[in-house]
Amino acid sequence: MKVVTFSIQEDKHIGVVQGEKIISLTALNAEKFPPCMKTFIEGSDNLRNEAEELIEQQQDDEKTVFPLSDVNILPPITQPEKIICVGLNYIDHCKETGMEPPASPVIFSKYANAIIGHNDAVEIPVNSNEVDFEAELVVVIGKEAKRVSEEEANDHVFGYTIMNDVSARDLQFADGQWSRGKTADTFAPIGPVIVTHDEVGDPHQLAISLELNGEIMQDSNTSNLIFTVPQIISFLSQSMTLKPGDLIATGTPPGVGMGRNPKVWLKNGDKMNIKIEKIGTLTNHVHG
Repeated sequence: MKVVTFSIQEDKHIGVVQGEKIISLTALNAEKFPPCMKTFIEGSDNLRNEAEELIEQQQDDEKTVFPLSDVNILPPITQPEKIICVGLNYIDHCKETGMEPPASPVIFSKYANAIIGHNDAVEIPVNSNEVDFEAELVVVIGKEAKRVSEEEANDHVFGYTIMNDVSARDLQFADGQWSRGKTADTFAPIGPVIVTHDEVGDPHQLAISLELNGEIMQDSNTSNLIFTVPQIISFLSQSMTLKPGDLIATGTPPGVGMGRNPKVWLKNGDKMNIKIEKIGTLTNHVHG
């Protein structure tokens, strides 16, 4: 199932993408499916089953079914409790940054102020001249996870989406820690959809790429992750309780701007497309 948050005529909905159309769960039953993705995720398999039954029964009614081209795709989740990111999680990316592969996951955070959606603009901060791009697979937590084993970890996954871990490198490395350079406003484009874990299958066999102004900059596969999704979830859950709707960005492959010669920094008018197999394409442009 591909679930999405969207708006049409100022009304916000959650829905299911099928081909080139969206079936609005909110329009079908607003009481059961309010326009809040976290509520849907927290409802676990029960709400998903009810959603599937509703979709099977629905007719192609213009009040409940909308062409994708007619709606505004919003960030699937706007207020997660946590946005957790894993740094240096592809070996080749470690090499291009001049850093040794870590012995355990390198963890940092972004905040909700950074979240924007598909087709929204990344804003270059006034205090940065070195803004970079990073294509990442994101795990969406579906069930509370506390001190879970690697064997149990997959049971706590709702699905997967895409994030661009936009980074102001000059701010990131000037501070000695990464928060200011990683979580400026608009620095976490997410979406366009969340694909449930059953439809994705193995998250470690997905092609991942980033295209900047029509040129492929990053091109890899999640099979190259150093730490797997179960390892990351288990590692995090030993010290923090993961909640439904939490987002875990799993790291970026090689090809980022700071690893190039000459370096490539984002500028006004740039367009980025991140593609991840079985999930889709996240598109954003740059302003500033």
